[in-house]
Amino acid sequence: MLMKNEFTDLLKSAFADFKRNKVRTFLTSLGIMIGVMSVVLLIALGLGLKNYLKQQFESLGANLIIIFPGNVFSSEGGAGGGFGSGFAGGADFDERDVANLQKIREADYVVPVFFKSSVVEADGERYLGYIESSNEEIFKILNLEILAGEFFTKSEVSSRSKNGVMGFTIAEKLFGQPENAVGKTVRVGDQRFRVIGVAKKKGDREMDASLIIPYKTVFGTLNPDKTFFTIYLGTKDEGNVEIVKAKAKETLLKRYKEDEFSVTEQTEILSTVDQIFGIVNSILVAIGSISLLVGGIGIMNIMYATVTERTKEVGIRRAIGATERDILTQFLAESILLSIIGGVLGLLLSTAIVLIVRIFFPAAINFFSVAITLIISSAIGIFFGVFPARRAAKLPPIEAIRYE
Repeated sequence: MLMKNEFTDLLKSAFADFKRNKVRTFLTSLGIMIGVMSVVLLIALGLGLKNYLKQQFESLGANLIIIFPGNVFSSEGGAGGGFGSGFAGGADFDERDVANLQKIREADYVVPVFFKSSVVEADGERYLGYIESSNEEIFKILNLEILAGEFFTKSEVSSRSKNGVMGFTIAEKLFGQPENAVGKTVRVGDQRFRVIGVAKKKGDREMDASLIIPYKTVFGTLNPDKTFFTIYLGTKDEGNVEIVKAKAKETLLKRYKEDEFSVTEQTEILSTVDQIFGIVNSILVAIGSISLLVGGIGIMNIMYATVTERTKEVGIRRAIGATERDILTQFLAESILLSIIGGVLGLLLSTAIVLIVRIFFPAAINFFSVAITLIISSAIGIFFGVFPARRAAKLPPIEAIRYE
């Protein structure tokens, strides 16, 4: 075991060498710094994407059943299958499906949704947002609250009213103050819509950037096929969720094959998202670890060069009584310190980047992963430092002193 004084001397010796060779020290630590930064950033962005998806589904409200076209949990089709691989193709939901699903007694809400990105214009301003056409129940099932004006009603859906409700962000971008949008006219392509309400900020990027209009209004114009991307079913009683799911599936099987649609609930989707990102994070760590490995090889190369450069110093130390263990410990300590310095710099830099990214995207640092990364970077210093340190320790004192 190293005594306290020995440990202090090792640190002083290592930092004295680093101070003499500042550029070499920085370049040696750079590989580890980039490796640690890569791992931390990849994990942070992966967690951010996971958090973003979870926020989208959690914002939809409780006791929600979602019907998608295609088999979104299929293990077939697409590259590798999995969640989302069945979105392509599948059923084209229409008003007949909505009418059939409305017959389910336990379903309190049946909400068809057509969704597309569109440029919305008003008062000379343009904003690339979204058109979301649905019925009057969308506001309840998505827990939307009114900020100004009012939501459209069932009669406005039936009469194909050209009234719409704006999300907070799109109203703010087009009119400065969101409340100013009420009563104004906006244009989407050749269609004009009157804004009758603005929803409070939801925290859902798409929802806040959407113009919500009655679904029948866009038939023949923005939605010529009269189909829906998805259908939401809602029940006020949590105990009815499984009943509604079963009955919805039974209803749709009368028109479509089993692999042409998916009936799922929030908890299933969130569970699948967790599983997917567990695998994704493992892959990201493996990719980032390649940078750590490269950094370790860089440390080994530099340490070999250092041993050659300090051969005479090693010989003198051996001649005045230093043991092989002393020389081995000295060079190993320098290698470990280089790894730790690189690891800490990489962590600090990646943390700063994540804090900036969080302004726009919910990236998150996993502190367990950070701890593991720092441990790995230290281990790399030990592993790749052993070989040059052993070489230094094994140098014959007389030959080392004579080395030029």
